[in-house]
Amino acid sequence: ALCDAACARGPGAAPGVTTASGLRYVTLRQGRGPEAPPNYQVVVNYELRTAADAPPFSSTLASGGVDVRVGGGALIPGMEEGLASMRTGEVRRLYIPGELAFPKGLPAAPGRPRVPPLSPVVCDLQLLYVPGLELDDDDGEEAPESPSAAEE
Repeated sequence: ALCDAACARGPGAAPGVTTASGLRYVTLRQGRGPEAPPNYQVVVNYELRTAADAPPFSSTLASGGVDVRVGGGALIPGMEEGLASMRTGEVRRLYIPGELAFPKGLPAAPGRPRVPPLSPVVCDLQLLYVPGLELDDDDGEEAPESPSAAEE
């Protein structure tokens, strides 16, 4: 899981940011790499839930992440907005209002509950890697492993 016990306590557990659109996010782990510029292809991990204490109905953890283009529309709008200012290695919990999640709802599917129209969702989002923009490892900490490093 991307969220530890501290973040599981909810939005009051840590200081957060609320944007003009109504998106609220709490940074669970600071990133130490570069920000993901608009239109860059990046690798992210996420877990989507109908509530903070609900099991995930969509997750990329088992697959090791998914490639998306920042601002490309592959993610729901609240995830796109939350990703736009993240740094490599950062983990955020996003509290996404219904208008920025699934405005028309999401039908039930095997292993996934129905998400009613305009329902808020909670997303734990991690920016794993920005290909071409490597982490500066001057602080002596180990850089997160890139997906391509495992294949070499």
